[in-house]
Amino acid sequence: MEAEKDAADPVNLGQDLRLALGRVVRRVRQGHKAGELTLSEASVLSRLNRDGPATPSVLAELERVQPQAMGVTLAALERRDLVTRAGDPADGRRVVLSVTDAGRRLLMDRASASAQRMGGALAEGFTPAELRLLAEAVPLLERLADQL
Repeated sequence: MEAEKDAADPVNLGQDLRLALGRVVRRVRQGHKAGELTLSEASVLSRLNRDGPATPSVLAELERVQPQAMGVTLAALERRDLVTRAGDPADGRRVVLSVTDAGRRLLMDRASASAQRMGGALAEGFTPAELRLLAEAVPLLERLADQL
């Protein structure tokens, strides 16, 4: 009989999480429809909404991407009027980005195709106890992402 993996072992858990989350991300990307926010755009918009205005360089650092990649993401959000640029009141040489009302409305809108698809899978394939467990895991996963 094969020995069971120690679920509390951080290396084993890390490997299991990497594989499981990788599959989830791939499936979400496969279902992405034109016009929907990309995962990067949604992450930045959500961060600005949650944490308040930030400079592009701070956002790049927090999202763990190159400044050039953040520039592309922010340009896409600006084209859709989901974020706005303004001079930093503390340092006029810097620019800060903020979520617009349209960006907040979009974040509040739970009707995106990918959210609907994921919600349907959760509703059909998980018990109420499992849904509560997944809901409790979300802040832990966000904290893990911030620490990587």
